[in-house]
Amino acid sequence: MSRHILTILLLLTIAAAAPGQPRPSMLLSEGDVRLMRASLGTAPLFDAAVADAKRRVDAAIAAPMDVPVPADAGGYTHERHKQNYTEMQLAGVLFQLTRERRYADFVRTMLLKYAALYPSLGRHPSAAGEAHGRLFWQSLNETVWLVNVAQAYDCVYDAVPAADRTVIERDLLRPMVKFFTVEQSSVLNRIHNHGSWMAASVGMAGFALRDTAMVSAALYGTGDAPGGYLRLLDGLFSPDGYYTEGAYYIRYAIMPFFVFAKAVDNNRPGLRIFAYRDSVLKRAFNAMLQLTYTTGQFLPFNDALKEKSYRSPEVITALNIAYATFGAEPSLLTVAKEQGSVTLTGGGCLAAKGLAATSLLPPFPYRSLELRDGPQGERGGIGILRHGGNDDQLLLLMKYTGHGLSHGHYDKLSLMMYDQQREQLQDYGAARFINVEPKYGGRYLPETKSFAMQTIAHNTVTVDERSHFGGDIALSERFSGTRHFFDAGTGTTAAMSARCNDAVPGVRMQRTVVTIADPSLPKPLAVDLFRVVSDREHTYDLPFYYIGQFLAMNQRLTQYTERQEALGTAPGYRHLWKEAEGRAQGMVQFTWLSGNRYYSVSSAADTGTTVCRVRIGANDPNINLRREPAVILRTRGTSALFASVIEPHGLWDGTIEISRDAASGIAGVTVLASTDEGSVVRLDRKNGKGWTVMVANGAADAGRQRSVTAGGTTYRWTGNYAVTVN
Repeated sequence: MSRHILTILLLLTIAAAAPGQPRPSMLLSEGDVRLMRASLGTAPLFDAAVADAKRRVDAAIAAPMDVPVPADAGGYTHERHKQNYTEMQLAGVLFQLTRERRYADFVRTMLLKYAALYPSLGRHPSAAGEAHGRLFWQSLNETVWLVNVAQAYDCVYDAVPAADRTVIERDLLRPMVKFFTVEQSSVLNRIHNHGSWMAASVGMAGFALRDTAMVSAALYGTGDAPGGYLRLLDGLFSPDGYYTEGAYYIRYAIMPFFVFAKAVDNNRPGLRIFAYRDSVLKRAFNAMLQLTYTTGQFLPFNDALKEKSYRSPEVITALNIAYATFGAEPSLLTVAKEQGSVTLTGGGCLAAKGLAATSLLPPFPYRSLELRDGPQGERGGIGILRHGGNDDQLLLLMKYTGHGLSHGHYDKLSLMMYDQQREQLQDYGAARFINVEPKYGGRYLPETKSFAMQTIAHNTVTVDERSHFGGDIALSERFSGTRHFFDAGTGTTAAMSARCNDAVPGVRMQRTVVTIADPSLPKPLAVDLFRVVSDREHTYDLPFYYIGQFLAMNQRLTQYTERQEALGTAPGYRHLWKEAEGRAQGMVQFTWLSGNRYYSVSSAADTGTTVCRVRIGANDPNINLRREPAVILRTRGTSALFASVIEPHGLWDGTIEISRDAASGIAGVTVLASTDEGSVVRLDRKNGKGWTVMVANGAADAGRQRSVTAGGTTYRWTGNYAVTVN
């Protein structure tokens, strides 16, 4: 048992929830309600939230109430039950704000309908897997339902006749909690986003019912195996606040973590839950925001949908709690302004009042940083390099984390790039049309496993056409990438470097990305050095999945226009159409247009390098995958160094028909040395200038003197990397 849990257990003995705790006592307290009432008419964003809630709930009260028998995984009944819990939660808050009985009656009547339905329900007809639900196809959705309904019940509790409360608790709330804690106890005790929602739902129900056994199950799990909320805080977050399933899923999981923490803080303030594990929730919230691009979109590695941003309701809820709990930070108001709405809570009211009182807000302070993965920071991490202001920022991200549980992908050392407020080198994310019933019931599509999870779907090296760890989740979960070095940069250069020696037996991999922000360049260059070393011969494939209009390539390729075939038969490869192929003749360079800028990738190559142009979509009869392009560099040998320059350049404006510097400014990329001590690469520009980039392949040490000899020349530098002008 961890030191953190022992501390909480000790505090629990002196901070037991009092049965007479005033209601409401979850996300709202009596003080919050007083603040919200007094603030009406003074904070436009809060007033708008109140007006929107009244519009929605008044319309629901006027319409026939529908509590349907569950029938689908993403169609009408699924959406109806979601709508019902939202309307009940809002009605509960409106009752506290207005004391209008009709809002309490709406919640009471609907809960009685659910109490009549729930005992008759068995396994959902569209359920898949062990974590099945009753109201919904999976228990996850059911826990979200209970998190919201517990708040509604707490808000209207005193306005519901005792006889009705008996029915609601006996036939609905307690049976649902029993279902979670007995039949679904493996989910409650699981280190996963499903576990976070289930722990929160059981705990919220426990506070609503004043049931300390439920609260205890939520905090510590059930049975002999440790579990519950505190173990989730210990197991899912690194000391930096990185959430192990990735940016997309912390967007989702942040809500149960913060909502339940707020309920714990209101009911058991002596636990000091927001200070737990050196304020890990605050660290998690800050890390989550840093894992967005300047548009607010979450960086979509692992299972992810690219539409999700910090405007998602889960993040709005967490931000309002964070603003009230951690201090009124202006940067949070900047995000709140972009979100454009607040929750009907004390924190939402405070954020709205802060916005009303502030005329000028600073840009959100995005920065270059490294976030470690793993409970002790021992499972690799994420490196992010940023250049430029929030209006036109260049971002590069390298992933060298652990697998990421069931929503992780197999790729290690993958790269993505953003510029002009859009993706330029992409991570595919997940194959899913969420809640779109005709597309596999809105669930993850089979192509998530057959393509999106596979290594070849990412901008990293695949060996012998097999995904890292052989596409075995259990094996992938045992290993991670490892940090080599990270330098956020203080001058014209910055760098990040990581390794993975376990993804492919007998193959060592290291990727280093160095950015050069020279005053002579309109935008920084990214120098990408991917080194693979083995004692045996292998085939190495490195793709670049670019977003935009392909313009030109300096290689003559054989075009497959009449009869296309898939790149291969292995997972991932079978979904790539081979559009063109050929042997490289010197440096490989291709250019695409995106937005108002051109981009080129220039890569060192020899006649042993094969170049393939591919497009996603082969063996996809239901057109589940996006038809997006990539260029793949392939080489065969024992070892290789893929040395590339990623270059933003030029200007294109179709409105006034201007095109400038459409061609790359790179004349050559030459590998001068690649040994176990270091790699040296020369970059030559067409204007006669250029740089030599030297990177340590040996042990990281910022003060170490380095030297590499190749071709009769010795290259010397100090530290983990160096860039010199030619």
